[in-house]
Amino acid sequence: MLRSASDLEAYVLELGFLPFFRNSVRGFSIEEMVDPRLWFSEEEGPWEWKGQVIRNLNCAYGKFFNGKAGYISLDWFPDFANHRRALHPVTSTVADPETGISEKMILETVRAHESLLSKELKDLCGLTSKRRRRSFDLIDTLEPIPVTKNRRRGGLEPALTGLQMATRIVIADFEYNISRSGEPYGWGIARYTTPEALYGEELLSNCEERSPDESRQRILSHLLSLFPDAPQSRLLKLIE
Repeated sequence: MLRSASDLEAYVLELGFLPFFRNSVRGFSIEEMVDPRLWFSEEEGPWEWKGQVIRNLNCAYGKFFNGKAGYISLDWFPDFANHRRALHPVTSTVADPETGISEKMILETVRAHESLLSKELKDLCGLTSKRRRRSFDLIDTLEPIPVTKNRRRGGLEPALTGLQMATRIVIADFEYNISRSGEPYGWGIARYTTPEALYGEELLSNCEERSPDESRQRILSHLLSLFPDAPQSRLLKLIE
């Protein structure tokens, strides 16, 4: 059982990657490895551990597994990126018709600012209800966003999830609101960036000599070594 952020990080580094929630492979998730009493208690639990693990810069965090969150060690991230970027190319297709948001728009905006909190990204994309545009935004140069009323705050999520699944964007940290007494409170707000900005351009060059298919097979072979009795079809659900 995982009892601390250091336990969690050590296990991610040992396994190579680890989904946050239950998935197609039984037992292969943080959810199944943490005492249920630690999820919502006064003690620090897996929600609080996320930022600590991310800031050590040994593990990438994002929605990497079937659109759900998880960790990938930096030893394995280049192979995931090699495979996933070929499998999920960035598209300018509108991901949400109501907002006009596309993956390309979000990625270029994050790149231009190096990193953005989710609320800052929503503001730049015109998704906050009190948005008042006072200056020229990069987003205007990419694709026009149709002016609509009552844009949904969740309109960003489909494209953001797609970019994380494609390993184009990762979560750099979680930041908290601060009370008058100086104490953090509430849910952490995700800060998004690119792996190149967070870890350096050279990281993804570590498997330049491998094809995307070779990286995919390397990941699958590793999973088979961890779970030799699991049906291959279930393991593939975590890879694609």
